[in-house]
Amino acid sequence: MKKTLVLGLLFAILGTTKICAQTNRKVFPVAFYNLENLFDIYDDPNTNDSEFTPTGANAWTEGKYKQKVNNMARAIRALGSPYSSSGPAVLGVCEIENRNVLEDLIADPQLKDLNLDIVHYDSPDRRGVDVGFIYNKDVFTPFNTHAYPYVLPTDSSFRTRDQLLVSGTMAGDTLHVIVNHWPSRYGSKSSGLREFAASITKGICDSIYQVQPGAKIVIMGDLNDDPTDKSVREVLQAKKNIKDVPEQGLYNTMWGFYDRGIGSLSYQGKWNLFDQIIISRPLIDNKNNGLRFVRAEIFNRDFLIQQEGKNKGYPHRTFSQGVFINGYSDHFPTLIYLTK
Repeated sequence: MKKTLVLGLLFAILGTTKICAQTNRKVFPVAFYNLENLFDIYDDPNTNDSEFTPTGANAWTEGKYKQKVNNMARAIRALGSPYSSSGPAVLGVCEIENRNVLEDLIADPQLKDLNLDIVHYDSPDRRGVDVGFIYNKDVFTPFNTHAYPYVLPTDSSFRTRDQLLVSGTMAGDTLHVIVNHWPSRYGSKSSGLREFAASITKGICDSIYQVQPGAKIVIMGDLNDDPTDKSVREVLQAKKNIKDVPEQGLYNTMWGFYDRGIGSLSYQGKWNLFDQIIISRPLIDNKNNGLRFVRAEIFNRDFLIQQEGKNKGYPHRTFSQGVFINGYSDHFPTLIYLTK
């Protein structure tokens, strides 16, 4: 882990040099964060959320919930620093129970002074978790939003998260953001479920390109797959190297981190990079005079890292072996920086 953190710091320094060299350009952080079970304390009879109630397995009280919201707000406010003092311009999130928890989040004192708003649709996920979108109204103005359902042709009873498309304007340019939380790694055949999810995302991109051939698209989310897995590498055809990205192709901004052993979450002592941000070619095109990709980052700051115990060096999560440890999330946030 020490080697990983040193590498992460090195690339952060290099990235700082690159951004600071463009002092005449404003930086727009575009981020994603798995908020790890941001549930309210109330039992929803339509979902399986009983463990996140005061009498449930997690003894999820109002005090714990408020502390969780406070921790999430602290992390979000820090996203993009030191290049931005007001958090990300736009932020995709997942593992949220409903719109109410997002409203509580942006009302937290650490975020309340920002001009934030929300895009959210209820999804049919069995656990009741959704994806969502938070944006700074001073920077981003949405003009179209749409939730794309996950309808598996071979099993109409399967329920999981929708994919959320938010199209808007930022710095006088048009940006399309697709927020994802693909099916989890449960069962030997679950890879096919994520490959189908990738085909939905690819279809959304193709539809955007039909209307706007030079569209600037950002795909973000907890994909439950790494950059090298079939869903991302073959179905989305997200490329590792910028030079290999064709017209209307996709560049995976996170692949380089993965090759260096830097991840956004760990499982059984192994780092994974499920929290990915993938962008369309116009955002990396040298001929582009609008919004343009500068660099990517896994936001693994010290306060988000477990500092002791057997999970030392890994994300500081909310619970450990069923015990509330007042952490943040079992995932690190990821983000990219755009300039114009």
